[in-house]
Amino acid sequence: MDAFYASVELLRYPQLRGLPLVIGGGRRAPDNALLQRYAGQPLSSIPVEEFPLLKDYTGRGVITTATYAARQFGIGSAMGLMKAARLCPQAILLPVDFAEYRRYSRWFKEIVLSMAPLMEDRGVDEVYIDFTDVPGGQRQGGRSLAKLMQGAIADATGLSCSIGVAPNKLLAKMASEFNKPQGISIVQAEDLQALIWPLACRKINGIGPKSEAKLQALGIETIADLAARPRAWLLQHFGKAYGAWLHEAAWGRDDRPVVTESEPVSMSRETTFERDLHAREDRAELAQVFTALCEQVAADLQRKGYSGRTIGIKLRYADFKTATRDMTLELPIADAAAIRRAAGQCLKRVPLSQRLRLLGVRVGALVKAGEQAAPLKGPARRTRPEADPFTASLF
Repeated sequence: MDAFYASVELLRYPQLRGLPLVIGGGRRAPDNALLQRYAGQPLSSIPVEEFPLLKDYTGRGVITTATYAARQFGIGSAMGLMKAARLCPQAILLPVDFAEYRRYSRWFKEIVLSMAPLMEDRGVDEVYIDFTDVPGGQRQGGRSLAKLMQGAIADATGLSCSIGVAPNKLLAKMASEFNKPQGISIVQAEDLQALIWPLACRKINGIGPKSEAKLQALGIETIADLAARPRAWLLQHFGKAYGAWLHEAAWGRDDRPVVTESEPVSMSRETTFERDLHAREDRAELAQVFTALCEQVAADLQRKGYSGRTIGIKLRYADFKTATRDMTLELPIADAAAIRRAAGQCLKRVPLSQRLRLLGVRVGALVKAGEQAAPLKGPARRTRPEADPFTASLF
């Protein structure tokens, strides 16, 4: 989907079309001041000058997404809002509304499934589709079906999407980025050298900043450079598994099927604070946030019918260093209080002298409710009922 969150907001606020718009900084609150001022009136009637501007934002929130008008200023997802304000102070800033985005997500996926039943859900705004056996799906190399799908989604939801058509998921993912927004890009096996090899290695989904930096240090800038390196050389420099994958990816090979059903590995919630918090000085606020995160993870687990046995925490300090700790219980849990007790034990195993900028809670080793968990490979830790770092002297 094209700039999905921002596009959903533009359906509500068509007066903002064509303007630089940024979504992020926090969740939309029920008592949103702007909406209260114009209660009972159409959202489209709110004057543009009434919307908050990015230049007035203070805090350390990040961008969830931005319109293409905002991206022209160098603004992108995961960028800090304060940095974005320096690049485009006149951009309009809206809070995220996950409930609305999930509603539109379900809507567009229902349309896709009605046309191509083999669909892999890749998150709120992205899917893979296997249309090998869809009647007429191969016409014009897949372009006909792609056009039909774009039209059906636009007619029903008012949203646009970009589609990449290729022999496998690796190339299709790359192709989907070629002609955004509302583009259709087709990459056949014979197009590898012309369309894929000139691209930077980072365009391969699975090559992150650290791998890109290492590749560049070794003189590898493009996918063609990567493809030119012998497989044995890549294994030597990047390890057996990752080196082999780099070789296959550079040559456009990917045998992963479209998976219609998959089990989550873990569920987590985290939050970045508007200001750095100290374990002792801000104990009450940290305790409240910690409890809320555990309750949110528990609600996610219960809503989707899972429980988990590995409980973990994540801290990011003011100097941006990150610490994680986890523990494995004898039995899986999905109760907020039990998750909080176990996460509290993990929290006691990390240094808390520095100020914190982020706190997260994770539950892994998931099993479906009612299923028996796999036997432990080692001894399980027991949680102590009284262990709660946010009400103990530790905080």
